[in-house]
Amino acid sequence: MAYKIGFIGAGRMAGAMIKGLIAKNVYTKDEIIACAPSENTRNKMTQQVGIKMFEKAVDMADLADVVVLAIKPKYIASLFKDEGVKLREDQLLISIAAGVKIDTIASYTPAKIVRVMPNHCCMVLEGGAGYVMGKGCTEEDKTTVETIMSAIGLAAEVRECDLDAVTGICGSSPAFLYMACHALIEAGQKYGLTEEQATVLAAQSMIGAGKMVLESGMKTDALVDGVCSPGGTTIEGVKVLRDEKFEETLIHCVDATVKRSIEMGKE
Repeated sequence: MAYKIGFIGAGRMAGAMIKGLIAKNVYTKDEIIACAPSENTRNKMTQQVGIKMFEKAVDMADLADVVVLAIKPKYIASLFKDEGVKLREDQLLISIAAGVKIDTIASYTPAKIVRVMPNHCCMVLEGGAGYVMGKGCTEEDKTTVETIMSAIGLAAEVRECDLDAVTGICGSSPAFLYMACHALIEAGQKYGLTEEQATVLAAQSMIGAGKMVLESGMKTDALVDGVCSPGGTTIEGVKVLRDEKFEETLIHCVDATVKRSIEMGKE
C-alpha cells in the first residue's frame, strides 16, 4: 500500500512529529512509516505509536507521498550515494537536518524539497519552526507542510537565508528560556516556596506570557508597561534587568547561535 508520510530516522524530533500527527488526526498510524537501524528504536516506535517500521531507508523511502529527512546532516550524502535511496519527482521531501541547504539536497534527488527548522518544544506539541519551500513546490505542497507543522506547534514561512536567524530565535532559544525559568525557580525557593510550587508558577507564567505575545495583539513594550504599575513591584525588577542589559545579552546569545549556524552551513 502507499503511505501518506514516511520518516527517514526515528529519533526524538521525528518521534515527536509522529505522535503529534496521530494525536491531531492529521494521519492515522496506518498511514505513517519510518525507518531506524536500531532494533530497539524500531521496537520502541512500534510499541508507542503502532506504525510500521523498517530497518533500511532504501526499503521504505519510495512508499510514501511525503518523506521527512530526520537524520544527522553528516549522514545525508551517504544515504543517497552509498545506501542508494531514490525518491521520485512527485514526492515531497521535508528536511529537518540543520544547516543542509536545499541545493545540496537537490543534488542527490529530484524530489520536491522543503527545509524546516523546528525546535524541540514540538515534543509537547508546542514547537516553533521556520520553513522554506524549494523550487517546484506547489501551493498544495505548502498546505501539506503547514498541516504537518501545525500538528506540533506553529510555523512561519521564511527565506532560506533567514533560517540561521530562525535557529537563533527559535531553535536555540528554548535553552535560554529554560535558564530564565531556572533562575525564577531558584528565586522562588530563596523566598520560601517549595521547588514544585516555584516550578509550576514560573513555568505557567512563561506559557501565559507567550500566549499574551501571540494573542493580545500588543507589542512587547506595551505588554511590559501593562505589568508595570507606577510605584509597584514589577517596575523595580524591570529597572534591574535594564541596568544589567538583559535584552542586549539575549541578542548577544542569538548572535552567537546565528554565527555558529552559518559556520555549520559551510562545513
